[in-house]
This record gives sequence, structure tokens and C-alpha cells, in this order.
Amino acid sequence: MAYDLDEQEKLDSLKAWWSRYGIVVSTALLVVMAVLAGWQGWRWYETHRATQAMGYFEALQEAAGQQGDEAAARIKAASQTLRDDFAKTPYAPRGALVAAHALQVRGDVVGAREQLEWLVGIKDPALRPLARLRLASLLLDQKEYDAALAQLSDAPQAFAALYADRRGDVLAAQGKHEEALAAWRGAVKEVPAGDPLASVLQLKIDALGGA
Repeated sequence: MAYDLDEQEKLDSLKAWWSRYGIVVSTALLVVMAVLAGWQGWRWYETHRATQAMGYFEALQEAAGQQGDEAAARIKAASQTLRDDFAKTPYAPRGALVAAHALQVRGDVVGAREQLEWLVGIKDPALRPLARLRLASLLLDQKEYDAALAQLSDAPQAFAALYADRRGDVLAAQGKHEEALAAWRGAVKEVPAGDPLASVLQLKIDALGGA
């Protein structure tokens, strides 16, 4: 096929450009395709792992609703798998919280404490404050008062009333009645209007002879 002079010049320019930059362009296209393929692969991998983690979490929840030693063993096994293999998914901390409650109800204080200590240790911003509060309650039951108070320091604002309430419980258990009253009175100031906790706090204050 014959080309006129203008077309031939354009074709020669294109060939020269491709001769100079063709390898660079081809390499760039391959890199982009590889990145896109890697991204799609990573998304599939993350989705697959999230699905697996959800399966273990659902198994844990199911076992938590059952009775017997076998159910307790399944709770621990599912939670351990979530903690070991899926710690970066949201199912691991949620599983630890469910497992801690289920084990404590069963009287397995050691198992419950292990779950809560792990959850406190990973510093999950959503669940750590609740885990600290529950761990403090458990330590109070075990008469580990100093350890309980340590969990109740630096209370997040959303938990200020609950932390102060539990701190008062610990101090009262230690026989430090004035400090307990101060903690409960502080808790009252943090309770929103109409919250039933205010009545509970007042009962505790009255019980210790506070005004």
C-alpha cells in the first residue's frame, strides 16, 4: 500500500518514537498490569481470610450458647485460632470478648482472664476500654485490688462513669470508704440524666453512710 509524503513522514516518526520508547512503554504497561493483578489477588486473599475468620467466630458464638466441657473446649479452640491466625481481622477481638464472657459464666476465671488480658494487650481502640472494665471486675472478684485499680486508670471519657463506679467498688472492698465515696460521687457527675446507674450509685453511697 502506497503512502503519500505526509503519511510516510508520520509513519517514520511513529516508528522512530516506538524504536526509542517502545520498550519503556511496554515495560510500564506490564508493571501496571502486574500491580492490578496483585491488587486483585490481595483483595481476594483478604476477603478469603475474612470469610475464614467469620466462620471461626460463628463457631465460637454457637459454642458459647451451649453447655458442657466440649462446648468450653470449642470456645477456647476457636478463640485461639482467631488470635493466632486472624489477629488483624475484627473477628479476633470480638471473639475474645465473647469467649471471656462465656468462660466466666462457666466459672473458668483463668480462661476468661486470659482472653481479656490478650484483648487489653492488643490495644483495640473500640473494644479495649470495655475489656479493661471487665478485667477490672474479674480482678476485683479475685481480690487482686491493685491490679484492678490499674485497669481503671486513665478512663476514656465515654466510660468515665463506669470506670469511677468500679473504682469505688474496688476501694470499698479494700475498706477505703472515703475514697470509695469520692469515686462514686465522681461517677454520679459523669452519668447522663435519666441513666439508671445514677440510682445504683446513690444506693452505694447511702450504704456507706455518704450524703
